[in-house]
Amino acid sequence: MFAALGRFVVRRPWWVILGWVVVAAAVISLAPKLTSSSDEASFLPDSYESIRASDVQETEFPKQQNIGAVIVFQRSDGEKLTAADSAEIVRVSRDLTAKDIPKVDAVVPGKASPNGLVQTSMVAMPKITDPSDTSEQDAVKTLRGDLQQEIRGTGLHAGITGSAATALDESEASERAGLLVGVGTIVIIVVLLLLIFRSPIIALLPVVLIGLISPLATGLIASANKAFDMKADSSIQELLTVVLFGVGTDYILFLLFRYREALRAGEDPKSGMVHAVERVGEAITSAAGAVIVAFAALALSTLGMLKSMGPALAIAVFVTLCAGLTLVPAVVSLLGTRVFWPSKSWQREPAGTGFARLGGAIGRRPAVWALVSALVMAVLALGALGYKANFDLSTSSLPKTKESMVALKDLEKGFPAGTTDPTSVYLTSDSDTPLTVAQTAAFRKSLSEVDGVGTVGAATRSTDGTAAAYSVILDDPPASDAAMSTVRNDLRPAAQANAPDGTKALVGGITAVYVDINKAVDRDYSVVFPVAALCIMVILGLLLRSLVAPWYLMASVALGFGATLGATSFLFTQIGSQPGLMFMLPVIMYLFVVALGTDYNILMVSRLREEARAGRSPHDAAGTAVRHSGPTIASAGVILAGTFATLMLAGNSTLSQMGFALSFGIVIAAFVMAMVFTPALTALIGHAAWWPGHGDRRSKS
Repeated sequence: MFAALGRFVVRRPWWVILGWVVVAAAVISLAPKLTSSSDEASFLPDSYESIRASDVQETEFPKQQNIGAVIVFQRSDGEKLTAADSAEIVRVSRDLTAKDIPKVDAVVPGKASPNGLVQTSMVAMPKITDPSDTSEQDAVKTLRGDLQQEIRGTGLHAGITGSAATALDESEASERAGLLVGVGTIVIIVVLLLLIFRSPIIALLPVVLIGLISPLATGLIASANKAFDMKADSSIQELLTVVLFGVGTDYILFLLFRYREALRAGEDPKSGMVHAVERVGEAITSAAGAVIVAFAALALSTLGMLKSMGPALAIAVFVTLCAGLTLVPAVVSLLGTRVFWPSKSWQREPAGTGFARLGGAIGRRPAVWALVSALVMAVLALGALGYKANFDLSTSSLPKTKESMVALKDLEKGFPAGTTDPTSVYLTSDSDTPLTVAQTAAFRKSLSEVDGVGTVGAATRSTDGTAAAYSVILDDPPASDAAMSTVRNDLRPAAQANAPDGTKALVGGITAVYVDINKAVDRDYSVVFPVAALCIMVILGLLLRSLVAPWYLMASVALGFGATLGATSFLFTQIGSQPGLMFMLPVIMYLFVVALGTDYNILMVSRLREEARAGRSPHDAAGTAVRHSGPTIASAGVILAGTFATLMLAGNSTLSQMGFALSFGIVIAAFVMAMVFTPALTALIGHAAWWPGHGDRRSKS
């Protein structure tokens, strides 16, 4: 099949290229814009308590003010606020309200903190449900400018924090992150390809070709999101960039290395490309299939951010695969050997390379190499015992110098850390009977006695009196472990236990959302991981016609995953100052390390089978496979790890964690798993590795 595809592409390269241009133009012109959301609540199913609480708020308290931001005032000299200072704060709040800033309903001054150091004004904003609506952020930007004008000459210092302010700072940081990641990815690919092939044409080939398919993939993803009503996480654009360029460059490398090998064997450029597509096509397709099913498994997630991220990345990989099998061969077949210009290294294979020596060493002593590589991964995996999840994707990912972060720190000088995002508790009647004053008062008293609760506001009653809302300020920051523990272990049980007969209580707000996300993630781990692993094993079994090889290949990938999680946990939480790793990192890591790591395992094991079919013994097959596939895997691994590492340039701890984990995982997958552990173990197992199909002997007859 792949030989026929290769012949078709080589004979009609211009038609293939024209087809890609036409399809890309059509999709790009017709597709909607890809939008993303950083609202964690929008990603949870309706069955979770925090979402049901939000529904009560929208139904029973539609006019309830949504606190979108908090203005934090203090004296410039750090002393206690005076009565005159408080009067100025009231005046500033009144003047800001009078400016009629779009999306700012009111700026409501509060009381000074008990220690007199801080005073706040709450910025009421309408609740935004459209993830592409940035009007709240625009309002905060305007507010910040007007605020500084209003306090000039008053001796006051003020900053704005809260959800809308954090979203603004995060958006500005993400714009910088996207630019850095895009530029960094391209620079790394060009520089590394220049070093590997010493050819400017090959160095620019991925940039040009993937630059064409990138907007095509983005358009298809946006269309799929709109068709199936899916929401994209705010980091999807950066991930798409590195996936498209990283995976796309990998597939180009797989093809070019095999093309160069065919030329060195004496084939002409046309037949050499057909040979390359025939030999590598099955490995690339199987590798891409493993990546696609691993990403698609995220559709089983209960979290909308993962449910949409998986299919989006699967679409990107599918488009990249199609380009790798058609567009890339078409362009290279037109260029012929000129693609390697000005280098002449394609004409002969260097003698005595490091990969030949490594392959020889593995072939001679496979048991030693298998044991050492397994121990390296196992020792690193011990660090995973210290893994701790962090659910605050906004504030923990922002530089501490951003205004929302500085103002939040100032706020904590005088108020409970939960002031910026109060927890909401709703008490509703099961019938049409209005709640009594005694019931609402007693319920409020029970809430105020819960450990970890700072203050509980007076009950706000619905129009018909059948529901009451309470604003609960926690002692700890909304996304902290302590706050989540308070909601999960104390506040929710107390609210349910103390709800009067004939009523029910629901706890909502951002902390409750994080608690529910934690529950959803735990469920996803138990479903997504096994399904993805099973699908990849099926693909490996079909590719290799073996029931044995998939097991030890997946075992090696599991070791690689543990090693990556352990190293990342140790670096960021033990050496670094992060409270934990972002909660969805293990899922993303698992899928990238498992799926992309399987890419390299598939390439290596396919070559192992090919060498065995040529009549070599298991030990000789391992040595030869490492000699020929080692340069391809090493080059692809370095480039893919480099593209993921560009995420660390963003100045965003969330993306930095993701960048390090994925790049480290790819290094482990390429240089430890695929290049050492897999060939060494295959040599040890020998002919039994291919049972029951024994595909290694298929060519002998």
